[in-house]
Amino acid sequence: MADNYLEKQYDAYLLHKEAKEKERRLRFQKQLKAYKARLEKEKQAAKEAAAGEHDAQES
Repeated sequence: MADNYLEKQYDAYLLHKEAKEKERRLRFQKQLKAYKARLEKEKQAAKEAAAGEHDAQES
């Protein structure tokens, strides 16, 4: 009886651990996606600013 109780407790622990790990991975992916989007936006803004500077110098 005690062994069965411990097995159930361990199984519950593993399920909880797996759920937390999955949540952590999803949160990291979300942060990574936001970071990449921010970098792309900054890159585009820098490119547009450089093009605007270049056009102003030619005039």
